[in-house]
Amino acid sequence: MVGAGFAGLSAARRLTQLQPGARIVVLEAGRVAEGSAGRNSGFMIDLPHDLASDDYAGSGDDRALIALNRQAIAFARAAVEEYGIDPNYFDPVGKVNGAASPAARAHNKSYAQHLASLGECSEELDPQQMHELTGSRHYISGLYTPGTVMLQPAGYIRGLGAGLAARGVDIYENSPVTGFERQGDSWRVRTHNSSVSTPRVILTVNGHLGSFGFERGRLMQLFLYAVMTPELDRAALARLGGKPRWGITPSDPMGTTVRRIDTGQGGNRIVTRTCATLRPNTVPTRADLDRAAKVMQRKFDQRFSQLAGMRMEHAWAGLLCLTLNGVAVMREIEKGVYSGCVCNGLGTTRSTLTGIGAAELACGVSSAITEHFTAEARPTRLPPQPFLRIGANAILRWKEWRAQDE
Repeated sequence: MVGAGFAGLSAARRLTQLQPGARIVVLEAGRVAEGSAGRNSGFMIDLPHDLASDDYAGSGDDRALIALNRQAIAFARAAVEEYGIDPNYFDPVGKVNGAASPAARAHNKSYAQHLASLGECSEELDPQQMHELTGSRHYISGLYTPGTVMLQPAGYIRGLGAGLAARGVDIYENSPVTGFERQGDSWRVRTHNSSVSTPRVILTVNGHLGSFGFERGRLMQLFLYAVMTPELDRAALARLGGKPRWGITPSDPMGTTVRRIDTGQGGNRIVTRTCATLRPNTVPTRADLDRAAKVMQRKFDQRFSQLAGMRMEHAWAGLLCLTLNGVAVMREIEKGVYSGCVCNGLGTTRSTLTGIGAAELACGVSSAITEHFTAEARPTRLPPQPFLRIGANAILRWKEWRAQDE
């Protein structure tokens, strides 16, 4: 296994179920939960969440996708129970699509109608209910859906890794893979200091799949940005009001995600996430980080005027991978090499599914997961550089401007 994020550790867990006693080696370039797996917003969403749409409604078989998403959530829930992961790190409280404008509220209404057509429930929240939940007067309405699990992603991933290690899975941190080649019927996977010989390799590296020579010119690497407040003291909590835990996704997919956590999840803090840039070299620039930090400070101050000017304690960028046609890469990409990559912005749920599916393919097992992903088309080829970078970032900026206060 190459990569110890949601996909890699889910694949490792599925392998322990399918082939008890097999030797499973996971190679991780950094530390477990140090990268995007531990630095995302923690929304494990069960319902359609198409980031390319205006209101998240999907364009395919949404009932099938909901069933798969809930299978991923059930898989994660079972891991929490089996490995004794802190239940604070897996909180099935649902989420709210927040709306700050009439246009955004219309998106929510459209999404609610779509959900109703699928037999899924939702509840509209009025301005007072949004204020009671968040402490903010910014939102004019919200759409609550109950099926989302709010993860503390770093805690969940570390707990998953610890549970697997206790059951004999070898996880090697700080072991970036530098290459691999076929040797007879096996593959030799190389790191800087050692190598592993194995009949099957599972790549769970998301947007870095191109670094291994696969699907080059077909994967878009985007950075999303987030900031986190310092620990809120009693005075700040009193000024803030609201509930101790909640998660708000924007009604417009290019808007701002906001989440409040409490001491059980890492302290009384607020996380703000917005802005996106495409960087084909998978490295954000200093200008990207500085711009995003300014935008997020403004968004925070706008929502929480009672805490306006509070200096953020942490800021970071997280990498995600998209394809133009919204497909993952979950298949056998070379004999004995399996991919569980490309989350399309739904890393916690989609990566759990692609990890499970890659493990099943490697073991010759067919399931609803393998059938879904192997039936997907190949990623669409991207425009050449620099047109892709310039054009994509222009579109992202325009969509960000259009989302305005959302």
